[in-house]
Amino acid sequence: MATLEDLEEARRDLARWNERFDNYSGNNPNKYQADIRTARQRVRDLEDDLKAAGTLPRSAQEQLESELDSAFPNAKSKEVGEYRGRKYLRRFWPLERSNSGKTVTQWGKGWELMEDE
Repeated sequence: MATLEDLEEARRDLARWNERFDNYSGNNPNKYQADIRTARQRVRDLEDDLKAAGTLPRSAQEQLESELDSAFPNAKSKEVGEYRGRKYLRRFWPLERSNSGKTVTQWGKGWELMEDE
């Protein structure tokens, strides 16, 4: 079970890797990038776990998206779902890319309220 202390340690670890990269004066633009990606992923995972357990509060948007995810667990990109009399559009966007920037290594997802036509 994740704790707030685990999250704070993960955030400090991410800050340390970012600081190392910022202070790096060498010729390798990819230096520490794998470690930074791993640290970012750990922070995201811990935040998600703590929000799911109720330890960290969810914003109203996060709560709505959680309800929509439960109502439409297999929604594909640009799929429309109707929930509580309103229509929502499923969206995906890149969270992490490969070093070349050509390949998406992790996707973010969310719901967007569709305006009435």
